[in-house]
Amino acid sequence: MWAVSREKNTGTTKHMLVKFRPLMATAAKARAAAAVAASTAAAAAAERDEHMHYKHTDACHHLRWTAKESYEYMYARPWSRVVDFYADLVRAGAGAGAAGLAKLFGKDEKDYTLDTTGENYVTTSSEKQTATISTKDRGGRWERVTFKIVLSYHGGSFDGWQKQPSLNTVQGLIEKHLGQFVDERKAKQLEARSLPIEGCAVVAGRTDKGVTALQQVCSFYTWRKDVKSGDIKHAINEAAPDKLKPLHVSEVTREFHPNFAAKWRRYMYIFPLDEDAKLILGEEHSSKVLENSEHNIKPQSFDVAKVDEILRKLAGKTLSYKMFARDTQASRSVGPPTECFMFHSRAAVAKLYSANEDYKEGMKVMCVELVANRFLRKMVRVLVATAIREAAAGAGEDALLNLMEATDRRATAPPAPPEGLSLVDVGYEDFSKQRCFIVD
Repeated sequence: MWAVSREKNTGTTKHMLVKFRPLMATAAKARAAAAVAASTAAAAAAERDEHMHYKHTDACHHLRWTAKESYEYMYARPWSRVVDFYADLVRAGAGAGAAGLAKLFGKDEKDYTLDTTGENYVTTSSEKQTATISTKDRGGRWERVTFKIVLSYHGGSFDGWQKQPSLNTVQGLIEKHLGQFVDERKAKQLEARSLPIEGCAVVAGRTDKGVTALQQVCSFYTWRKDVKSGDIKHAINEAAPDKLKPLHVSEVTREFHPNFAAKWRRYMYIFPLDEDAKLILGEEHSSKVLENSEHNIKPQSFDVAKVDEILRKLAGKTLSYKMFARDTQASRSVGPPTECFMFHSRAAVAKLYSANEDYKEGMKVMCVELVANRFLRKMVRVLVATAIREAAAGAGEDALLNLMEATDRRATAPPAPPEGLSLVDVGYEDFSKQRCFIVD
């Protein structure tokens, strides 16, 4: 009886499978088609979101550039002219430093020239204060000699400051040439670990690939008593002639730290305004877009005075610049680590001249000068690009301030090209606006 029942059930099951198999196949095809459609829709959405820009609520005269359009506008410039200009400043010889920028703004170069003789070098107040501390009766780390090194280097010739394997970095080159001044004890430790005998250079601020430095500050220490400032300067000067220049080397106290002791940093961004630069829109599209209403026009240029107006609102305030940072760790994306105090933020038009005979007429550029107690990674480049985008759209003077509270970094523009950026100098005295290039 049980066997008969089992046979009947088996037959019924087979009959049901045969009956519903076409329906099951149809459902499977429908699921596959839905999956493909969902995947296509997701891909299309991702493509649309790739260059998404912040949905501003403030009214502007023009539409804002998307991230892609902003990126293309920034890079469609004669950047080689700026690169050559920075290269000329570095090659100008020891002592040039920030003074090389003075003539762009009609300033006297003597007021910005770094004294490199060593005899009349002005010691900062922090160095004077620590110099009064006697280290004669102290041992250990207090016996080592610390040197402060001021140098300039051409960003286009190096892969940034930070030492990295198989890359031509400024730190790697300097530490290699400082290896000859390492004391015997440290040399043995490095040999025991099968490491090259190199010095250790601590810097005031790491620069990215392509970024030039006119008066960068780093430090080096050794327990050797026979090492002189002139020896270090000579060694660095031979590392990469015309690309890396030691401007001044001086012996300082153990307490000096180029990063922690710094009170401000000054950056300059030079943006070409050459008429021959590519416009963001093609001619065909430009003629069509001009037929539309004013608020549907995508801008093709910007007003430098408007950029200056927008940047001025940052000065004198402590703000969180997390929306303007890039490549930062999640733990450093909120709170005090993202806060910076901006001493000075201005923009102005200047004329850029080059030693190249083909460019004797000079090129019209916008110079952005920013001075703050600290800067986040790629912060200057994002600030410049976003200020240009907002100025082109005709945004209000609070445009950058309004972006501080955004929740997505896509609200800000992609970083401007590194070729236009230079670290001008680092200050260990209280900031003085008289040292600025762009003033009222």
